[in-house]
Amino acid sequence: MNGPSNQNHRQFPRRAAFIIAEYTVKEGTFREIIKNIGATGVFIHTWRRIAEDQSIELKFPVFEFENQLRVTGRVVRSSPKGFSVVFDQPIDGLICKEGHFPEIVHESNR
Repeated sequence: MNGPSNQNHRQFPRRAAFIIAEYTVKEGTFREIIKNIGATGVFIHTWRRIAEDQSIELKFPVFEFENQLRVTGRVVRSSPKGFSVVFDQPIDGLICKEGHFPEIVHESNR
């Protein structure tokens, strides 16, 4: 059975994460936990209500704690548990190669 196309289909897979991110949106600048991450976006866990369809700037470590990655994107979905961001440009180092997700840092590894 063929249904309608899935509007939320991701171009690249995401994986579970536990990374502290600093982000700036119209509501202010905050620090929260990235719960999943992929080459084209993240889900950030928060109790704050962040408005959809706004620009966002994020800063977080991905491959090394000492090096903060800075990315921009758009908030595409918001819920009581957090919000999803799609990046303006994919993060090349997070593109799955040969079916394997690259190693990323986690706050629990500190």
